Amino acid sequence: MEQVGDARGLVLGYVNALNAVDAAMRAAIPSLARLADILSLVRSRRIINRSGQVGTYAYTVHGAGCRFVSDNGIEVDVDFAPDGSEIFDLWRLRWYGLSLPKPLDVTDQDLRTAVRSLQPLLSEVRPGWFSVAS
Repeated sequence: MEQVGDARGLVLGYVNALNAVDAAMRAAIPSLARLADILSLVRSRRIINRSGQVGTYAYTVHGAGCRFVSDNGIEVDVDFAPDGSEIFDLWRLRWYGLSLPKPLDVTDQDLRTAVRSLQPLLSEVRPGWFSVAS
């Protein structure tokens, strides 16, 4: 049962890290109204490069999302829904856990249980994909 507690802490840590990325990026790039706007800055206006460094984060835009890596190597990968909300799956949560200074490897089942235990803070927006409730 300890693993589920670890998984819950991992999920909460991911949410906190995602909030920190959002705050840092919006502070560094005033034209970002929300984190998802990074996609349009790269794609349509080419205001920023597909990958680079902003403050203490390296970023790489991919597909429907972006991967952020902090100076201490912690990875936060997030996709964006069509409405611009931040969404993530169990794979992204596991990758975050494995990037921690003390890597935390938990099973998908433990992560699924942890995410469900955190409702209504988190909601399942489509099967296997979650977002922080607004």
